[in-house]
Amino acid sequence: MDMDKTISFQVEKDTKGQARDILKKVYAALVEKGYNPINQIVGYILSGDPTYITSHNDARNLIRLVDRDELLEKMVKNYIGLEE
Repeated sequence: MDMDKTISFQVEKDTKGQARDILKKVYAALVEKGYNPINQIVGYILSGDPTYITSHNDARNLIRLVDRDELLEKMVKNYIGLEE
């Protein structure tokens, strides 16, 4: 692979806001169980390891429905003010 070339990356768009709804449910489940939800969600996004997410209220299965790349894209856009 040529290290001087840029690879284009495309993320499928969540047109129905499903990712946001799922993330809110996962966040709530983590809070209910006494975890720091931000730390746990970041750990999951960075590692892909679903054990960072509690199985309480089916949160672990829900978070797997959302593409981690999509979450990262949304977060970066939100952080720099390019919300959709």
